[in-house]
Amino acid sequence: MTSVAQQSVTPAAGGVQFPRVLIIGAGFGGLYAARVFRDTLTQVTVVDRSNHHTFQPLLYQVATAVLAPSDIAAPIRWLLRKQPNTEVLMGEVERVDPDRRVAILDNGTELPYDYLILAAGARHSYFAHPEWEAVAPGLKSIDDAIEIRRRFLKAFEDAERESDPAAREALLTFVIIGGGPTGVELAGMLPTIARHTLRGDFRRIDTASARVILLEGGPRILPTFPEDLAAHAERDLRELGVDVRTRSMVTSVEPNAVCVGDERIVARTVLWAAGNTASPLGRLLGPSVPVDRAGRVIVNSDLSVPDRPEIFVVGDLAVMSTDGKPVPGVAQGAIQSGRAAARNVLHSIRGEGRADFRYWNKGDMATIGRYKAIGDFGHGIHVAGHPAWWFWLFLHILYLAGFRNRLSVLIEWGYAFFRYGLGARLITRNR
Repeated sequence: MTSVAQQSVTPAAGGVQFPRVLIIGAGFGGLYAARVFRDTLTQVTVVDRSNHHTFQPLLYQVATAVLAPSDIAAPIRWLLRKQPNTEVLMGEVERVDPDRRVAILDNGTELPYDYLILAAGARHSYFAHPEWEAVAPGLKSIDDAIEIRRRFLKAFEDAERESDPAAREALLTFVIIGGGPTGVELAGMLPTIARHTLRGDFRRIDTASARVILLEGGPRILPTFPEDLAAHAERDLRELGVDVRTRSMVTSVEPNAVCVGDERIVARTVLWAAGNTASPLGRLLGPSVPVDRAGRVIVNSDLSVPDRPEIFVVGDLAVMSTDGKPVPGVAQGAIQSGRAAARNVLHSIRGEGRADFRYWNKGDMATIGRYKAIGDFGHGIHVAGHPAWWFWLFLHILYLAGFRNRLSVLIEWGYAFFRYGLGARLITRNR
């Protein structure tokens, strides 16, 4: 007998109503969940505020003008084009009504479901200072990356026109708040671009004089990595000329400065990489749904919501664990949990028992710059330098969605690496 998961169908064929699966969010968790339902007797709807899936681990490459936005993004409809049982809607989900089993979009449209997979992800957290966001943008989306790229490149353009030395120095000072992987990757790229790619393009300024300051409130950068790898990354950053400052808790962010205690660092460009907060949809599932301080839903072992077996939460929006260890908020965690939740939906449809989610840590990596990277593959296997960088390159190209993206990224990276060129040195907005 052919199982439900093996039959190829067109939804609602012959007037039959198949189980309705609603997936909110088309990041890694939502996209990989949707792919599990290919060729199944289900009716799937994917909703996202954007029309594209973004490969978030490479956003910093767009922000630093190495890659173009199209190199790390692909239309959701195109990615799911071979799934006739799946429709894609671009829209903002304002709330979910678990009692009626509907999600309500910003235009009032109601989307009914039999099973819901919530993969809405996370945004920046400014620790009760939302006013800082206008001054210090974070990096979670293509729009964020384009805005950071605009501010970074425009700083050099404005410095070229500035005659006052103090004002010029402020323009050429870049402060990154947060010493996690995103902050470290940004900090490693900026001096390389300033010293090599942009040098010679300007007549009145020396781009190599640009200062990059990385501020981390904790005792060391990359706190989720082993100490030896974090120390290696810090040495690499210092060799690149980055001013790494740990135990530096930011107390204020102003339009032209960052304050750390009594110290005021004058800088025109400030970037935020210090914290995340979950999508508000988690808290809106109802007062009985448990959430942590960041708004993430504390899910059951099968990734379902307590007392709501038809609702699953995955990725950055969920508090998940395996063998008592928390699942990190990385792409692999979202991919694996998205797949696991979708499979449990199919188990429920077939009347089978659900499986507990088990996360397989394939390793954590971070790049610092040209030929500089670190990797933790568990069991004491730590890699740094050239081998880690080449493996990081291979891994990220492998996971890029769509062959066109893989090919274009490889070409752009090759050019940028061997010629110190920029792939998308465009200032597209001026606000």
